[in-house]
Amino acid sequence: MSVSGLCQICESRPAQERCDNCGTLACEQHYERGLGLCADCAAQADPGRQDDVDIHRL
Repeated sequence: MSVSGLCQICESRPAQERCDNCGTLACEQHYERGLGLCADCAAQADPGRQDDVDIHRL
């Protein structure tokens, strides 16, 4: 999928993917390719990941 703009999570890297759940544009670091979800949706799907995701937020 071709997307353009900045990652809507970190707002500093180019977005490369769009979340299948919420439509958020995400960079490679904030996108879980195996799940097709942005880091925020992935954290909600698996609450144990929340601490890992927060470390990467800017």
